[in-house]
Amino acid sequence: MISASLRLRGLRATQATLERFLLTCAHTRDQAKGNMAKDAARTAHMVHAAARYGLVRPTCLESSLALWWFLGRQGIESSLRIGTRKTASGLEAHAWVEFGGNALDETGGALPDYAPFDAVFPVVSRR
Repeated sequence: MISASLRLRGLRATQATLERFLLTCAHTRDQAKGNMAKDAARTAHMVHAAARYGLVRPTCLESSLALWWFLGRQGIESSLRIGTRKTASGLEAHAWVEFGGNALDETGGALPDYAPFDAVFPVVSRR
């Protein structure tokens, strides 16, 4: 669904639609920050596994939007980031999710090569 929405409606409209399904009331986590970090890492690992072993191979933007949404549903604040880098074959873009200023489940190691856009896409916060 995220893939179809991105193609038909674009990033902002897709993200706005996903935000409507996040918790709308004041929501506080009863867990410590360390447990939130573990929950965020676990959720990132599950989204990564679903993307890797599922029937469809999503783009990094599709996977990142899904992760951002799942974290928001758990009341975990996160940011969707998009960056670019120049290679011999042209310009490449990459999307990822940050929690506490750190990229989640970026195992490729090439993330520092990407220059993130200055604007952080909306942070999920329902406090």
